[in-house]
Amino acid sequence: MQTDFCIMTKKGLLIVCMVLGLTACGEYQQLLKSTDPELKYQKALMYFNDEQYVKAQTLLDDVTTYYRGTDRSQDVLAYLARCYMGQEDYISASEYYQAYIRNYPKGRYIIEARFQVGHCYYLNAPDARLDQADTKKGIEFFTQFVELYPESPYAEQAYKEMNELYDKLAYKEYLSAKLYYNLGTYLGNNYLSAELVAKNALKNYPTNKHQEELSWLVLQAKYQQVLNSVDQKKEDRARETEDEYYNFITEYPNSKHINAAQRINKDIKKILNKSTKQII
Repeated sequence: MQTDFCIMTKKGLLIVCMVLGLTACGEYQQLLKSTDPELKYQKALMYFNDEQYVKAQTLLDDVTTYYRGTDRSQDVLAYLARCYMGQEDYISASEYYQAYIRNYPKGRYIIEARFQVGHCYYLNAPDARLDQADTKKGIEFFTQFVELYPESPYAEQAYKEMNELYDKLAYKEYLSAKLYYNLGTYLGNNYLSAELVAKNALKNYPTNKHQEELSWLVLQAKYQQVLNSVDQKKEDRARETEDEYYNFITEYPNSKHINAAQRINKDIKKILNKSTKQII
């Protein structure tokens, strides 16, 4: 009897859930058919607050034309952008936020909109090995944002995410420089290319978190150029490498590469001593 009662109870609960689900579904379908834009708008906000972003977005889309040219229009546009953020559709969210910026440059959601455009590009930025167009756009919008609203509550996060985007660009340059380094002397002096790419990254992204690895790669590339150099250029390149060594150990005295750097310097000193003896 108790088992039968439990089964009946479970069936009853299932039926209740199905009825409630159908009721909710029916209510939403009725909303879609409604000709009352204010009802649709208010219900859209309710769905948004319940994190039912697709339903909210659909209802807001329905009332966009009705409210165009009114003060309510900017609320609709802002909430549509938020709905896409909730759905993690950052491309669409960015488009709606940018539409808001164009249409309401002094609107009540303008600070949020300008920040969120950069944030969307930040969230959509791909792996460093891929094209970095979105990364660069994110930096562009964050730069504009912190210039316009340095005291905004969003400013700290904007700086943080912008620096992470710069790190991504620097890492892409590091990967490129590393590729040149690994190619060695294949079809030319790829060590020189590795050095130049790494140096440009150090110059263009002076606060990136890959500074040490880029500097180490510069030292390695210079050293390899000494080893592969013709006699007429070897001494000059060795002296440049020695200078680079001292720059490296001064900047990164506790580097994990310090022992390898010291071995490079020891070898460079031998080359310079040999060169001096030949002159004498």
